[in-house]
Amino acid sequence: MNIRNAALTDASGIAKVHVDSWKTTYKNIMPDDFLQKLSYDQRTDSWNKNLSEEGTYVFVAENNEGEIIGFATCGKREENKIDSSGDLTSIYLLEAYQGNGIGKKLMEQLFNQFEKLGINRVFVEVLEDNKTRFFYEYYGAKLLKSEKIKIAGAELNLLVYEWNNINEVLTKF
Repeated sequence: MNIRNAALTDASGIAKVHVDSWKTTYKNIMPDDFLQKLSYDQRTDSWNKNLSEEGTYVFVAENNEGEIIGFATCGKREENKIDSSGDLTSIYLLEAYQGNGIGKKLMEQLFNQFEKLGINRVFVEVLEDNKTRFFYEYYGAKLLKSEKIKIAGAELNLLVYEWNNINEVLTKF
């Protein structure tokens, strides 16, 4: 297993993980028809754009055959106006690779990136029914607020968490 900075050539591999992990992670959370319509091609186009954006940091996890099996992203959301803060925007792994410490290694990369950027306050948004929230809580994220959002016609609870000292998080890796 290898974790590295993503390259533009990784867009299709990241897109495959994105689509496949959404279908397993959000099953019974988001409408099935929405999940079934997710497209590798559409996601590849999105990732080509994402990987080119300044201020967006993307890391990939590869299996021993060099296939992308997970990814993680961070940066600063446009709506985040708080100085010296950043956002953990995603960590996704193919279901078959979950529970093996890969998510932890991806998160470590993100927090090392925050440290390099001089960011000490980090936010993450996660759907309430997504069990990943427990992963973030384990690493010390504190719930700030909950808000209702709509995705594909479904009303969902979005939780916003915060880490206010990344050094405390870095000691856990």
